[in-house]
Amino acid sequence: MKKIYIFLFSCVTVLSAVAQTTPNLYRAADKAKMNHWVDSVFDSMSYDERIGQLFMVIANPKSDTRNMQRLMRYVNEIKIGGILFHKGDPVTQAEVTNRLQKASRIPMLVSLDGEWGLSMRLSGTTRFPKNMMLGAIENDKLITEYGKEVARQCKEMGIHINFAPDMDVNSNTDNPVIGLRSFGENPQAVADKGLAYARGLEGQGILSVAKHFPGHGDTDEDSHYTLPAVHHDRARLDSVELLPFRRYIYDGYAGMMTGHLYVPALDKARNKPVSMSHAVVTGLLQKELGFEGLCFTDALAMKGATTRKSDNPSVKALLAGNDILLAPAAPINDFAAVKEALEEGILDTEEIEAKVIKILQYKYIAGLNDYRPVDTKGLSGRLNSPHAAWLAAKLNAEAITLLKNEGDIIPLKQLDKKKIAALSIGDGVGNAFQEMLGRYDSVSCFSISRNATAAQVQSVYKKLEKYDVIICGVHTVRIPESLALRQLAARKEVIYAFFTLPYFCKEY
Repeated sequence: MKKIYIFLFSCVTVLSAVAQTTPNLYRAADKAKMNHWVDSVFDSMSYDERIGQLFMVIANPKSDTRNMQRLMRYVNEIKIGGILFHKGDPVTQAEVTNRLQKASRIPMLVSLDGEWGLSMRLSGTTRFPKNMMLGAIENDKLITEYGKEVARQCKEMGIHINFAPDMDVNSNTDNPVIGLRSFGENPQAVADKGLAYARGLEGQGILSVAKHFPGHGDTDEDSHYTLPAVHHDRARLDSVELLPFRRYIYDGYAGMMTGHLYVPALDKARNKPVSMSHAVVTGLLQKELGFEGLCFTDALAMKGATTRKSDNPSVKALLAGNDILLAPAAPINDFAAVKEALEEGILDTEEIEAKVIKILQYKYIAGLNDYRPVDTKGLSGRLNSPHAAWLAAKLNAEAITLLKNEGDIIPLKQLDKKKIAALSIGDGVGNAFQEMLGRYDSVSCFSISRNATAAQVQSVYKKLEKYDVIICGVHTVRIPESLALRQLAARKEVIYAFFTLPYFCKEY
């Protein structure tokens, strides 16, 4: 039996970290000009405007009346300091951005949850590989170039912050929420790739945000729906989960997102999310590790952020030491709760004002002292540049990994003497991979869908009996290898090409 496995995996590169806590973007700013602008804006702000700077709400990129009325209410009533867009298209998002920025007296920070670029959220934009595929690239300079291109596209969209890189070490192959979002399972390799991406982003003036501190990689639950627990001791956390974040801090990058995770080794309070733990956010992240940049919560609307009914999540997150409250479920109610906590002395006024000043400093660093609206004319063409298309192809090519090539079957030889079939598991006939195969030789194409019946599956394998070589593209983790396929592989030359989690190849 001849089998070849092609899949993507992370390489291991060990680089030394240089201790440095003040973010590079902050150090590079003209302090005199920055302080002058920050002081003038801060002194002109009302009490509500100062509180509003702490809030970054989710904005749907839709220009319909109902959606715009809701967003304008956040701008006018609670004076929000920033917005995070969800899925949409570039032109509509740019138009909504311009309308909201025009309505806001103080320019807002615009953020993107773009771990693999704009296409993670915006249709009609360049599709770059996901992080686990990038983890297989050995040339970190190429990852930096990728970060630069994402930054360029962010600038075209009026975006100042990208919630990336994901610095979680995916040490749990059953992780339901990280998976392909991680650069891999080796801490040093994750750090190398994450830092290369951050270097590209911040080298072009876009704030990077490492997530999900102190590490969401070894969980078997999703913090969107519950509070996952990480039960490792401090020694293990230091050597695996915290390592990429520590290197990110020491290399001087600007943003950090705290995760909704229960980590008893860091805070023994039962079922307390570390995002709301003073011991973790202030004690570990800011004091022990020396992080001085902007600290964001993960989305506060997530179930993992749920606290006791008597506690407000935004108030708890600020008490923990976070600077920006991301995506609260009820922004207006949370604004009122923060205001009340200040009036009652639960929140310290000087500490909150220090956070507001820090946010304004990063607004200056992001160029909001000289705000200009997004130019929507020709926007799609500028985003989808020839260089972007070339870079996406280059990243994909560099990430492909040939794991096994028994008998040097690849590249295929004597094509005129072999009948070749392409089997797609989990994708339809005529997909991009099969189309590419057809450019090289006459290839008969077959597929097995996720909802195929046993009879349909058996019919496909029966048809494959007359072929000499079967190139099997695996596009899903939800269809396990069948007995029929194993029997076929015992008699035929079968080449597996994996387009999914590399962990899945252990089944083949």
